[in-house]
Amino acid sequence: QVELVESGGGLVQAGGSLRLSCAASFRTFRPPAMGWFRQAPGKEREFVAAIRWTGGSLYYADSYYADSVKGRFTISRDNAENTVYLQMMNLKPEDTAVYFCAAGRGAVITEDTCDYWGQGTQVTVSS
Repeated sequence: QVELVESGGGLVQAGGSLRLSCAASFRTFRPPAMGWFRQAPGKEREFVAAIRWTGGSLYYADSYYADSVKGRFTISRDNAENTVYLQMMNLKPEDTAVYFCAAGRGAVITEDTCDYWGQGTQVTVSS
């Protein structure tokens, strides 16, 4: 069982920054990776970024991003605090969405592989 709680959303002007946090609690196992997704009004939920929880490997990159956020968003982790962060820079109105933290039992994060989801946190970017 994994519980995920997001925080840090809010209203920001275009060009501004926000940092989202996802506090995770593990009861039976520690997921090998965690990620962020987002869902804008009227659109399907989409992948944003993911990071492996413990170390990396020659096969999997430690973190990876959707093309739309590369160079602007950075995902990081604090193993001691069981927390994953999403630092968002140079925000655009099209980044407006509910952001969800997610985890699964595998090292690859996709919407299909994630069994555990947070409740979401709203990010609104004004133009």
